[in-house]
Amino acid sequence: MLRMDTWDAICARRNVRDYGDRPIAPEDLDRILEAGRRSPSSMNEQPWDFVVVTERDRLAALAGVWRYGAHIEGAAAAIALLSPLSEDADAREIFAFDLGQAAMSMMLAAADLGIGSCHSAIGEQPLARELLGFPADRECVIILSLGYPATRPLAGAASPDRRAFDDVVHRERW
Repeated sequence: MLRMDTWDAICARRNVRDYGDRPIAPEDLDRILEAGRRSPSSMNEQPWDFVVVTERDRLAALAGVWRYGAHIEGAAAAIALLSPLSEDADAREIFAFDLGQAAMSMMLAAADLGIGSCHSAIGEQPLARELLGFPADRECVIILSLGYPATRPLAGAASPDRRAFDDVVHRERW
């Protein structure tokens, strides 16, 4: 099994939308889920639930919850991240931040195992609820697709497509 240092996983992780036809071992999927479960959250509320999907038909249907979610159909697995449903804008913002941290933890854990990932928003909440069967007091916030990259394996890019360090980093003041 491929293992990376944390920095290598950070540098190698990229959005993968085209997956090979290879299942993810259950113990690797559990490790990715455990990374999400261990993520930090505001006041340690842990406002998340995760629904794991590996059935091909359900993955294909889940690809319809967002207009840019086609990558979910070809994935070996998907993880839906759910939060409590709330009308409180502050709570929703905190939940979104906390689930974002859980998502990134899972994506880095996946990269550590050589597994690609990509995140998806949710545009069709009723369809997500129908497919995943979560209770009325929850909403689906993010879906992660997971799988082994179909083309090039995960590896650090010598010249990543990112804004220059000095354009992004401001010290003391802008």
